[in-house]
Amino acid sequence: MYLIKVKGVAKIPDYVQLRDDSFTLLAYFRVDRPDKSLEKVGFSHCADYIMQLVEELPFGKILKIDLPRNEQ
Repeated sequence: MYLIKVKGVAKIPDYVQLRDDSFTLLAYFRVDRPDKSLEKVGFSHCADYIMQLVEELPFGKILKIDLPRNEQ
């Protein structure tokens, strides 16, 4: 799985993309509003961890991560 942090410009906010190993987009969310998007794709249990990585990740970089899906 891949995490990408993209810098917004003008009125477009910063956002994050979460992509699978085939680079298919799983989630796309604003940096300041990740909850609903992560819940929708089954990663709400990892939200704190993901947001910690997002805080540390420079804009425009791709980070490979391993996340377990919540199978509830």
